Amino acid sequence: MRSEQEMFDLIIKVAENDSRVRAVGLNGSRTNPNVSKDIFRDYDIVYLVTDVESFRNDLDWVNVFGERMIMQTPDDMALFPNEPGNRFAYLMLFTDGNRIDLTLIPLEEKEMYCREDKLTVILLDKDNDLPALPPPTDEDYWVQRPDAQRFADCCNEFWWVSTYVAKGLWRQEILYAIDHVNLVRAMLLKMLEWKVGMDTGFSLSIGKNSKFLKRYLDEESWNKLLSTYETGDYEQVWNALYVTGELFEPVALQVAAEFGYTYPAEEAEKIKPYLRRVQLLAPDARDI
Repeated sequence: MRSEQEMFDLIIKVAENDSRVRAVGLNGSRTNPNVSKDIFRDYDIVYLVTDVESFRNDLDWVNVFGERMIMQTPDDMALFPNEPGNRFAYLMLFTDGNRIDLTLIPLEEKEMYCREDKLTVILLDKDNDLPALPPPTDEDYWVQRPDAQRFADCCNEFWWVSTYVAKGLWRQEILYAIDHVNLVRAMLLKMLEWKVGMDTGFSLSIGKNSKFLKRYLDEESWNKLLSTYETGDYEQVWNALYVTGELFEPVALQVAAEFGYTYPAEEAEKIKPYLRRVQLLAPDARDI
């Protein structure tokens, strides 16, 4: 596996030898002082270039970075289309285990690029005309305090989508039910994020996909949360649904009390017995 220094030397050398590349930026985990160093950190690189299209017309130019296992160009994908724009990204995993996520950005967007992410570090500026940047910080990714509307929306979505899970389970539509459990759990994770933010003064990030959440939950809550991912059969999905509710409501009540918001207790008390009633319905039931 090529070392960090070897990778940065290569990234800079490629840029220096191509007159279309006027500057190089670095973002992501390698500039974040709060992310631990490990072998899976990507090189999130930006080339500010004079002509994006000339690169797009010859995708083989990226071979200079090394032998790849696989590459994705998300801006060219039809299955997962991105919003049209002037930027173009190459996501590259190399046979030595290194990964570069390289984005080409038109030079005329340089001011925007320098402002849009506080984790930006400039590695090369050929023309010496990029603005000076402060030390990188991940504050743009800190948990944000919810306003009353977002809190209400989260609660409503949690209990509303719970009914879809029950319906899918009664109909014996396991994939439908699992997909909706995932949506219910997403609201639980959002509420847990707000609770962590509340407890820490909204001064940190819990990472993409809530990956650092474990650090801030007690062991019992963490194990309960993990149990909601055991969705291999109908009984497990029912259990996941009920456990998410057991976790969600106490935390939501704490968040509501902290900020003076209203928790929809009346709705919740109607939905909980409804879910139980649906679970006990006969397969050929004619009414609920």
